[in-house]
Amino acid sequence: MASFLLIFIAALLLAGAATPVAQRIAPFLGVMDKPNARKIHAKPMPRLGGAAIYVATIAALLVLGQQQEVTQFIGILIGATVVSFCGLWDDRRSLSPFLKLIVQTIAALILYATGISIGVLPHPLLNFAATLLWVVGITNAFNLLDNMDGLSGGVSAIAALFFLVLAITSKQVLVGSLSAALLGACAGFLLYNFNPASIFMGDSGSLFIGFMLAALGIKLRFPDHPSNITWMIPVIVLGVPIFDTTLVTISRLLRGKNPLTSPGQDHLSHRLVARGFTRREAVLIIYLICGALGVAGMLLTQASVEEGVVIGAAIFAIGAIALAALEIAYAKVVPLPGK
Repeated sequence: MASFLLIFIAALLLAGAATPVAQRIAPFLGVMDKPNARKIHAKPMPRLGGAAIYVATIAALLVLGQQQEVTQFIGILIGATVVSFCGLWDDRRSLSPFLKLIVQTIAALILYATGISIGVLPHPLLNFAATLLWVVGITNAFNLLDNMDGLSGGVSAIAALFFLVLAITSKQVLVGSLSAALLGACAGFLLYNFNPASIFMGDSGSLFIGFMLAALGIKLRFPDHPSNITWMIPVIVLGVPIFDTTLVTISRLLRGKNPLTSPGQDHLSHRLVARGFTRREAVLIIYLICGALGVAGMLLTQASVEEGVVIGAAIFAIGAIALAALEIAYAKVVPLPGK
């Protein structure tokens, strides 16, 4: 517990110190987010905050981490570095979505090669496919979620906090160390990114965070509890980015758009703003939802199989109803083709 606290504090201080540095050097490196018709900021914004998150997380882990699973620890850091540098290049030059998917798949394969994989399905090939889908899907989900000041960073910090608590209760050193470092780095960055933001994390940050949380979700184990229930825990803890990605994917497909190449004001946060909330209020509401899902995930660690099924089914039903309601309301503003 003490080592996790030290890692958290170190990452927090490092991110708090590195973010202003990233803010100053971003214009010289050409890593700026320029205003356009679909963006709300009126002047160019530095988008190098992800570099500060990356440096703070990695440095805290390398200096203070006491790793027992060295191969998997290295695999996670290498994969996270690959997607983060891919995101940094995209922030500066813009890469094609297809190329980014290839890089993310390679990073996921690195995880699989070090033994980090989903294992609840009945056939190795299914577990392999599920691992790639989970890692690439969650990585992109946090990239898509980064659409409003403080949103992706805050949701990431909350998810990392719950993963940290779950790791402590299940005595998982690697997951605890990684969660503590990511929590501290995201919290330090949020000092500058919460509304009104003075810097964005960019793809280098959102892809890094998404990959890390995807890996932590796979690594999190509960050997004393039935696996046919505990597999839902990381899915529920990361329910907000999963819901947001599902929402925009369905919405864009219904309108004949490519979900990855057709950005728009159709995310959960935008739809809350359209209902009359301020941007800050919308972000805080999503924080509360993320926190509630984290608590539900923790409840599953104490639930019987029957109770777990009820909790999981209830959350899925609420999510499906919310998605349908949001899409019906959105269709009144942006009608479906032919309507």
